[in-house]
Amino acid sequence: MKHHYLKNVVTLHLDEDKCIGCGVCIEVCPHEVLELSGKKVRIGERDACMECGACAKNCSVNALTVNAGVGCAYALIRGALTNSEPNCGCSSDGKNSGSCC
Repeated sequence: MKHHYLKNVVTLHLDEDKCIGCGVCIEVCPHEVLELSGKKVRIGERDACMECGACAKNCSVNALTVNAGVGCAYALIRGALTNSEPNCGCSSDGKNSGSCC
């Protein structure tokens, strides 16, 4: 079962006209929010998006936008509760490791 955040508040937006269907955004998304449909990407489970920004940072045609960093609050809270380093599954290099917080 995928973790869902608050319903219908995610800032993720996809401009389907710009999408070239390369699939890089699918590879870097830590929560499998995006999926390939035909020759284009589509947003599958919008409420599973943690707004890390990995998809938008790695989209070469700027088809994706998101207010990155908002979802990292979850990682900070989880880190505090478990006495561990915050880790939201993204990184500035887009390789889904480390923390973007």
